[in-house]
Amino acid sequence: MKMRIINSKDRNSILIEPLVKLWKASVKETHLFLSDLEIDNIEKYIPQALVGIPHLIIAENHSGVPIAFMGIDDQKLEMLFIDPKERGHGLGRKLVEFGIKEYSINELGVNEQNPQAKGFYEHMGFEVYKRTEIDEQGMPYPILYMKLS
Repeated sequence: MKMRIINSKDRNSILIEPLVKLWKASVKETHLFLSDLEIDNIEKYIPQALVGIPHLIIAENHSGVPIAFMGIDDQKLEMLFIDPKERGHGLGRKLVEFGIKEYSINELGVNEQNPQAKGFYEHMGFEVYKRTEIDEQGMPYPILYMKLS
C-alpha cells in the first residue's frame, strides 16, 4: 500500500472536514459502546481538537486522500483514527511506529470498551498502568492509561 505521512501545519476547513468524516466512520466501527447521539455530540468538538493538537500526523493514500490520522501532545498519543476500509493493513502500526520514532510517543489512553484498540496497543508494546472509571469528559466510559514498556 502506497501512502504518505505528513505533519499538518496548515489546519484549514479543507483539511479538517474530511478528517472529521474519517473520525466519525472510524468511531462508528470501533466504539460500539457509543450511541449515534453520543457520537454526534462528541463530533462537535473534533474540529477544535484537530486544530488544537500540537502534532497532527496524517496518512494519505496515493490520491492524497486522508486515510488515517493521529494527534500527539508532548510524548502522548492523544488520538489515532483509521478509515474503516483501511483497517487491518498495517497502517496503525506504521503510524504508531512513526510516532514512537519521530515524537518519542511513550504513553496513551484507550477506552476500555474498545478491546481491539487495547489489544493493538499491547501488541505495539504498551502496558496498562492506570484505569479510570470515567473519561476526560466525565462520561462513564473507563479509560485505560498505557505506557510503552
